[in-house]
Amino acid sequence: EVQLVESGGGLVQAGESLRLSCAASGFTFDDVAIGWFRQAPGKEREGPISISVGDGGTYYADSVKGRFTISRDNAQNTVYLQMNDLKPDDTAVYYCAADLLGRIRVGVAAFDSWGQGTQVTVSS
Repeated sequence: EVQLVESGGGLVQAGESLRLSCAASGFTFDDVAIGWFRQAPGKEREGPISISVGDGGTYYADSVKGRFTISRDNAQNTVYLQMNDLKPDDTAVYYCAADLLGRIRVGVAAFDSWGQGTQVTVSS
């Protein structure tokens, strides 16, 4: 069974940092692109805000570029999102999702396997 589990969220003050983890199971991890998305209260899902692909490539949305860093440990089947200099606008539930069919060029629709999310709250 394909499964993605996010962890690492919490409550922090503006300017502080968190590291999110996305632990994957049920598929061959190394060649699969993993993306991070987020959904703020009362707003639609935003993303991808960052993507890690199997060849080492990365993507960052302008809203997080320079503050967030995505990485992966294929031996542990885990993708991380290091979030520095957090801002109140970063408050959201953060989700990871997998592009199991290798359709990343399609766009958001390529990510069709999702975790349950982890809450990040950034106070002023």
